[in-house]
Amino acid sequence: MMFSESERERYRRQMMLFGDEGQERLKKAHIFIAGAGGLGSPVSIYLAVAGIGTITIVDMDVVDQTNLNRQILHCDRDIGRKKTTSAKEKLQAINPDITVNAIDVKIDETNADDLVGEAHGIVDAMDNYPTRYLLNNAAIAKGIPLFHGGIRGFYGQATTIVPGTTPCLKCIFPKSPPKEVFPVVGVTAGFIGMVQANEVIKFLLGIGELLTGRLLIWDGMQAHAEEICVERNPACSACGSMVKKTTAGKKR
Repeated sequence: MMFSESERERYRRQMMLFGDEGQERLKKAHIFIAGAGGLGSPVSIYLAVAGIGTITIVDMDVVDQTNLNRQILHCDRDIGRKKTTSAKEKLQAINPDITVNAIDVKIDETNADDLVGEAHGIVDAMDNYPTRYLLNNAAIAKGIPLFHGGIRGFYGQATTIVPGTTPCLKCIFPKSPPKEVFPVVGVTAGFIGMVQANEVIKFLLGIGELLTGRLLIWDGMQAHAEEICVERNPACSACGSMVKKTTAGKKR
């Protein structure tokens, strides 16, 4: 795959790390992002600037003023607009060399698989577990990774799920917590979102050690991060029937 002079200049500093081959992998990649809010904003921005060739971002909400403390894809002039419209406009302005598919729809059990389509990975940037479980099921069905992130206040969590190798989301969180309007500060979304984006890039390049089998817990009040080891549940209703793989494939 050939790069234009503009692309070579844009990506020059990261191509010093992984060369033409690595950048080509990113350009050929398709990542599905569920949510254009607090987590979806930093994830999509950093994947866009890295040169992920195709980003599909799905959301059904409109921009509200209460979103603006953390949803950095949007600003005052976007209040009342569809988040997908605002997101596509910003991401294409940030990097016109990529393709952004913005879909204004609610993710449910009837459309999750079709929405994900042929994407190489799913980013969970949602704020509720019922939808997260649907994304988890789609990842298992398609055999692609799910990059989970969650935030509340100054606290956040992240893990990378590789179906058949790692515990799935249902293994880690068997029951959905009660629905609530939770407090959140923007920097927490930024921190966790960047962890998710970093995991996506590592996965696509086949480098580094993924956050698999580990739940990263971020305490912003203490500026402290720790990990909890997580294991597959053989009786898991979502992935228990899968044959365990011996290695976690990092490359697409």
